[in-house]
Amino acid sequence: MEVILREDVKGVGKKSEIKQVADGFARNFLIPKGLAVEKNSKNLRILEEERRVAILKREKRKRDAVRLKQKIESLSVTISREAGPDERLFGVVRALDIAEALIEQGIDVDRQMIELEEPLKGLGIYTVPVKLHEEVKASLKVWVIKK
Repeated sequence: MEVILREDVKGVGKKSEIKQVADGFARNFLIPKGLAVEKNSKNLRILEEERRVAILKREKRKRDAVRLKQKIESLSVTISREAGPDERLFGVVRALDIAEALIEQGIDVDRQMIELEEPLKGLGIYTVPVKLHEEVKASLKVWVIKK
């Protein structure tokens, strides 16, 4: 029996794939648990509509990310920290600190979007990548100054 998977099923396939499975497996397990539906013209139309909607949502998220990238790259954030005479910080600047500085400027990003390989440990100007979308990365200028 051919079925359209509604969810990822280990050993069978991924969501929205059309797979050939044993009749009993489909009727006794996949269909009753809502993991799949039988392949027919109605369900194929529904699948195509879901794919079209998913593509539109993905394109909208990308457009929003590009707009946010332009906004992020047009500004810089300043973070002040206590530092010693050799310009080394008494502490570090983490992704969380940068995210909070962006929030103060009206840009809401999750700290996990800020791709900081290691915390900033000295005074200076840094360029920090911010991953907004799987295809869109922004470069944020971060000034770390002495308090």
